[in-house]
Amino acid sequence: MTLLGGAAAAWPLAAQAQQRERMRRIGVLMNLAADDTDSQHRLTAFVQSLQELGWTDGRNVKVDTRWGAGDPDRIRDYVAQMLKLSPDVMVASGDSTLQPMREATRTVPIVFVIVPDPVGAGIVASLARPGGNQPDSPISNTV
Repeated sequence: MTLLGGAAAAWPLAAQAQQRERMRRIGVLMNLAADDTDSQHRLTAFVQSLQELGWTDGRNVKVDTRWGAGDPDRIRDYVAQMLKLSPDVMVASGDSTLQPMREATRTVPIVFVIVPDPVGAGIVASLARPGGNQPDSPISNTV
């Protein structure tokens, strides 16, 4: 009976600890339109991979996705919107979304995909040691 009582007393504490887990936020900016099938599949794979690692959208992470559709003005607006949401990390899909992110922030980590030659483009120092987007990074304002 004591064991059961102890477990019942501990349960609210465990539930409270789970509730206090901070919701992480990921800003994802796709360079294509929302109705692009390939981009939808990529985003789905990304969210599923996060879930396999224990990050479930709506439970302990919030994935905010925007679709730039190749429009530079829209992309810049979406980058500004995302930064207002205080993301823990931003994901850029392609050069056209990466550059505006690099210009807009030096404090939020940026992860990018579908950038053919990031070293040759001067985006990262090397694939082994890419650097960061902080001002003191080996490559100024890089990810």
